[in-house]
Amino acid sequence: MSIMQAMLEETCKIIKNSLLNLNLTLAIAEATNCGLISYLLTREPGSSRFFRGGISPYSKHSKLTILGISESLIYTHGSVSKEMALEMAVRVRTLFDSDLGLAETGIAGPSGGTPAKPTGLFYIALSNKNGEDYCTEHLFKENRDQTRHQSASVSLEMLHLYLSEL
Repeated sequence: MSIMQAMLEETCKIIKNSLLNLNLTLAIAEATNCGLISYLLTREPGSSRFFRGGISPYSKHSKLTILGISESLIYTHGSVSKEMALEMAVRVRTLFDSDLGLAETGIAGPSGGTPAKPTGLFYIALSNKNGEDYCTEHLFKENRDQTRHQSASVSLEMLHLYLSEL
């Protein structure tokens, strides 16, 4: 096992224990990672006590029909935007009646990027029931698989940091 894998597993254990100790639930929307974050978190025994569910709204269709994202948001800001990530986090939290919603959306590559939104651009958002929503922008410069793993790792770090401040 690599050092990165070991660190990621340790982060997931800490997140699990924090969520259980705080009696909080989590739901995840992964537009680009298609379940990678959910998989990493649910490898931990006992994850069913905090993990409400996850979805992979990879397509525009699934964002519209499953999450109920408005076409105007997609038209105005695009599928890869701060606004989209925040709306996805709120919608997945609401959909699964969870305390927290975590969402990511990005362009993993190798194609699909533009000068305004280059390959490797990701937005990661967290929403809670108190209406406090957070979003960060990241530009990863690796290949498709590495970029997806980096965004999953950063998503878990964001969640870990949030929980450590409660």
